[in-house]
Amino acid sequence: MAEKKDYLDPELYTNRELSWILFNKRVLSEARDKQIPLFERLKFLSITASNLDEFFMVRVASLKDMVNAKYTKKDIAGLTAAQQLDKLNVVTHELVAQQYSTYNRSLLPLLKANGLTVVEKHEQLSKDQAEYVDAYFDENVYPVLTPMAVDSSRPFPLIRNKSLNIGALLSKRKEKGELEFATVQVPSVLARIVPIPAGDNGGKAVILLEEVIERNISRLFLNYDVVCSHPFRIMRNADLTIDEDEAEDLLKEIEKQLKKRQWGQAIRLEVEAGMDKRLLRIIKDELSIEEEDIYHIDGPLDLTFLMKMYGLEGFEHLKEEKYVPQPVPEFMEEGSVFDKIRQGDILLHHPFQTFAPVVQFIREAARDPEVLAIKQTLYRVSGNSPIIAALAQAAENGKQVSVLVELKARFDEENNIVWARKLEKAGCHVIYGLVGLKTHSKITLVVRREEDGIRRYVHLGTGNYNDATAKLYTDIGMMTCSEAIGEDATAVFNMLSGYSEPLSWNKLSLAPLWLKDKFLYLIGREVKNVRAGETGHIIAKMNSLCDQDIIAALYEASAAGVKIELIVRGICSLKVGIPGVSENISVRSIVGTFLEHSRIFYFENAGKSEVYCGSADWMPRNLERRVEILFPVEDPKLKEKVLHILDVQLRDTVKAHLLQPDGSYEKVDRRGKETFNSQVAFCVEAMEAAKAQETPHDDRVFIPEKHVSEEEE
Repeated sequence: MAEKKDYLDPELYTNRELSWILFNKRVLSEARDKQIPLFERLKFLSITASNLDEFFMVRVASLKDMVNAKYTKKDIAGLTAAQQLDKLNVVTHELVAQQYSTYNRSLLPLLKANGLTVVEKHEQLSKDQAEYVDAYFDENVYPVLTPMAVDSSRPFPLIRNKSLNIGALLSKRKEKGELEFATVQVPSVLARIVPIPAGDNGGKAVILLEEVIERNISRLFLNYDVVCSHPFRIMRNADLTIDEDEAEDLLKEIEKQLKKRQWGQAIRLEVEAGMDKRLLRIIKDELSIEEEDIYHIDGPLDLTFLMKMYGLEGFEHLKEEKYVPQPVPEFMEEGSVFDKIRQGDILLHHPFQTFAPVVQFIREAARDPEVLAIKQTLYRVSGNSPIIAALAQAAENGKQVSVLVELKARFDEENNIVWARKLEKAGCHVIYGLVGLKTHSKITLVVRREEDGIRRYVHLGTGNYNDATAKLYTDIGMMTCSEAIGEDATAVFNMLSGYSEPLSWNKLSLAPLWLKDKFLYLIGREVKNVRAGETGHIIAKMNSLCDQDIIAALYEASAAGVKIELIVRGICSLKVGIPGVSENISVRSIVGTFLEHSRIFYFENAGKSEVYCGSADWMPRNLERRVEILFPVEDPKLKEKVLHILDVQLRDTVKAHLLQPDGSYEKVDRRGKETFNSQVAFCVEAMEAAKAQETPHDDRVFIPEKHVSEEEE
C-alpha cells in the first residue's frame, strides 16, 4: 500500500481558482440551456457576472497582492501566484467572451421574439423614441449627473469600485488645442433599465441608462465638441487587510477599511469594444492597469442589470412558477415551539420547508417569561431581519441576550456593524468573535426554566440566520433539547465570549480545534473497516473541497477500496479517475434554481452508519481559520430523512454535472435514465408532507408570517 506522502503530488490536484472558474461556467451553462425558461436564463447570466466581480475583488486581488509582495510559495497544484494569474488571465477572458456570446447571440434575439426589444445603441432609436429619451434625460437624468473634466487645475477623479462611467474626449470649440479628458458616472440611484415607447412592432422596449446619457453627453459640455464617448468600469481590490492584534477597536478598524475598499488598487478594467485608443490610453495610464487586465466588451458592461430585467412585469410566462416554502409538519398545529421540540428532535429542510419555525423559536423565546437567556451566532442576516428584532425585544424584556456578530463576514461588514450597534443599544451583550478567526458556525441556545429544572433548547444549522436567503439556499436545520448538545452549546458560547474551551465535548465537534482531526479519523475508520473485510462508503455534500489533508485521506481511502460519492457545488481540487488513486471517487455538482448550500456527511462505519451536518466546507479556511460546528443526526427518523436527501441528489439527471478525469464537467448522460430533478423532487415532497398533515376538521393550521426582506441575488 502506497504511503500517504504519495498523495501530496501536485499532479493529483486542481488549482482552486481554476476550479472556481469551472463552477462559474456551470452556472453559465444554465444561462445557455434552452430547456430553461428565458427569464430564468437571464438570471443565471446575471449571477455569473456578480460571481465574477466578487472573484476579481477578492481572489484575483489576493493573488496580485502575493505577486507584489514577492510571495513565491506554490499552492497544492504546484503553481505560484504569478503562474495562477497567467492561467486565470486566459480562462477569464474566455469566460467573458462566452457570457457575451450567450447574451448577444441567444438571449437578445429570444427577448425580441418574445415581445421585449432591448435597444442596444441610441442611434437605433426611432424618431418618437428619440424624443421620449431626450425628454426623459432632461427631466430625470440631467439634474443628477456630475460631469468631471480633467485639466491642469483638476486632477483625474477617483473612480469608485464597480461604478459604471462614461469617458469622453473633448475639444474646445473654435480652438485647436489638445484633446481633454472628461468622465461622468452613470448614477446608481437611477434605474439602469429605462422603458421607452415600443414603436410599431408592439410589445415592450427598453434602453439602458448609459445609452441615454451618451446620446445627450454634449449637453454636459456646452463649450466643447465631444470627439468620442464610451462606457468603462473598473474593479478594485476589495480584500480587507485588518491586523486585529493592532486594532484596538475592531468595529472602528473595519469601518475605516470599508472606506478604502472603494479606492483600492484597480485590478480589472472593462471597456466598450471599439473604444477610441486615445481615450483608452488615458484611462489605462491613470489607473495603472496592465494590458492583460483590460476586457473589451461586446455589449453592455456589467450584466448584473439582467437581475432587474428579470423583475419586469408582463413576462411571467417566461419564468419558473415561484415556489413558496412549505409549512413544517411538526409546526402546523398551534402550540409552543418548546413543547414540540420536547416531543423529539425536528429536522428542517430549507427552502423546501419554511424558515418561519426558526424565527418563531426566537420570537417565542423573546416573549416567554420562563426563558432566562438567548445566545446566538450571526454571520449574515437580511436587510430587515425579524431575528434581530426578536433579539432586541428579548433584551428589552430583561432576558440575558448574547449575540456573536461576525464583523468580518465578507461584503456584509457594513450591514453587520449596523446590527451590532442596534443590538447593543437594545441591551444585548454583543461579542465580536475571536481574534484572527471568523465565526461561521450557526447555533442558537435558549435557556428556559421549567418545572423539572433548567432546560436548554438548541437550533443548529448549515446556513445563515437570514430569512431572505433561506428562500433561495438549500440548508439543513435541527432543533433539539438533548442534554448533551445543550451542554456543548453552553460551552461553545463560553468559549466565544472569552473562557477557555472545555476538556471534552459530548456531541459537537468544533473547528479550528478538533474538526479536521475528526473528519480525518472518520475517513480513516472507513479504510480500517475495508482492510478488515468490511465494506466502506462515504457520501459527502458541501460547497467546496480544497483541503489537501482531507483530499489525500480520500485518495488513500479510494485506493483501499472505499466507495466515495461527493456532491460538491463549487470548487473541487480533487481529481477523479486517477489509476490506483481516485478510481473509487465520483464528484457531482448540482447547479439549479436554488443555491446548494447544505453540508452533509455520511460514513458507513461497518453497518453502524453515522450522519453529520455542519457549517464547514472541506477547505483550509473552514477547518483551520474559522469557528465551525459539526453536529450528529442521531434520531433514526431524522437520520433517514438526511440519507434520503443525499440519495435524491445522487439520482439527479437534470441539474447534476459530473467531474470527468480530464478535469472538465459534463451533464449526466440521460440515455436510458429517468429525467429526475432533485430540487423539483424536494419541492413536491415538501408540498405533499404539508398536505398530508392538514386535517379537514382542524382549522388551527400554522401560517408562517410574511417578512419584508431586501432583494438578494
